Amino acid sequence: MAPTSLAPDQAHARLHELTVIDVRTHGEYASGHIAGAHNIPLDHLDTAVPVLKSAAERGDLVMVCASGARSAQACATLTAHGIPAATLTGGTIAWSRHGHDLHRATDARGVWPMDRQVRFVAGSLILAGLAVGQRRAAARWLSVGVAGGLVYSAVSGSCAMARVLAKLPLNQPRATDLDATLAALATMGQ
Repeated sequence: MAPTSLAPDQAHARLHELTVIDVRTHGEYASGHIAGAHNIPLDHLDTAVPVLKSAAERGDLVMVCASGARSAQACATLTAHGIPAATLTGGTIAWSRHGHDLHRATDARGVWPMDRQVRFVAGSLILAGLAVGQRRAAARWLSVGVAGGLVYSAVSGSCAMARVLAKLPLNQPRATDLDATLAALATMGQ
């Protein structure tokens, strides 16, 4: 079963009947998400499979991230477990470009979206490699390595740096947040 996708306007029209799962980091979710979306970061998705299987039996799931890349990965993971899910085409970026509101938590910490975090860290490492490389030529290899990683990321559609950054404390949900999300999903529609 191939994952399907929903355009922002299609998802908006069906929002009342969809279970929206936002697979971005907790910080990204807090900085702006679709109202009613449940936050289950992509690296915690395997923990949520039983609850998501139950939720999918009650109604359609739509997976959301910033651009659609991580939600497509989430759909592939769920499909491997026999759980049908759609992805929001273009993610929350496209959602807001189509004029739909994003809900922001009152305690949002202002965490940057993951792509912005990656660009900042990669750019900083490249600049550091070039600057230190003025005195120690071997330091330029840091810039070469990061640049090569960015090219590989673009070609493969995966990003090792994003996976590492997602593990930082500011991008992690508190255990109680994830537990509460899973409990809310488990009791929906009962």
